[in-house]
Parts: sequence; C-alpha cells; structure tokens
Amino acid sequence: MNKLMTMTRQFRDDESGAAMVEYSILLGIIAAATVLTVIAIGGWAGARFAGLCTALDGSGVGSCDAATGVGN
Repeated sequence: MNKLMTMTRQFRDDESGAAMVEYSILLGIIAAATVLTVIAIGGWAGARFAGLCTALDGSGVGSCDAATGVGN
C-alpha cells in the first residue's frame, strides 16, 4: 500500500507531461503563424507581378497574360 501511495505522489508531482503540452501548443501557434505569413507574402507577391504584367501590357514594349503570368 505504501508503494502505491509513493507512486501516486510521484505521478502527481511529475510535470514533464504538462511541459510537453505547453511546448506542443507553442509549436502549433508558431506553425500557424508561419503558414499565414507565407500565404500573405505569396498573395502580396502575386499582386505585384499581376500589376507588373498589367503595366507591361499598357506600355507597348511587350505583352503579358495576367492570368497565367506568361509574357511575350
């Protein structure tokens, strides 16, 4: 009985599982922020290239299909 009580106290006082959960949540937040940042930068860069393609079409120097991003 005494051994069971000792094991129960050790299990109760062990905080390594709680730390693992905290690190897992932190890792999830960092991963989500990274994905959102990559998506935002990709949208910004795509808009810049579409604007460049539109400007190239209007300049008379060349032509560009804004939907595909292919220039001539």
